Amino acid sequence: MNKQSLNSLSMVCLLGGFASIVGSIVMWNISKDPDPAHGERFGIFIGLWAPTFFALSSRLERLAERLAK
Repeated sequence: MNKQSLNSLSMVCLLGGFASIVGSIVMWNISKDPDPAHGERFGIFIGLWAPTFFALSSRLERLAERLAK
């Protein structure tokens, strides 16, 4: 992969992390019926993706910088 595509993929992962946080909050609030615990667990499950996306974004950005040298 070239530097441009790695930077693009890094940005997609970064946006995916933020989307995961927003999606978690949304799912937590709208999935309360009929069982509130299910909505809370599903919101937490989606929120757990955010650190993975942020770590991937960081790693891809560092790889792109290393390729640029």
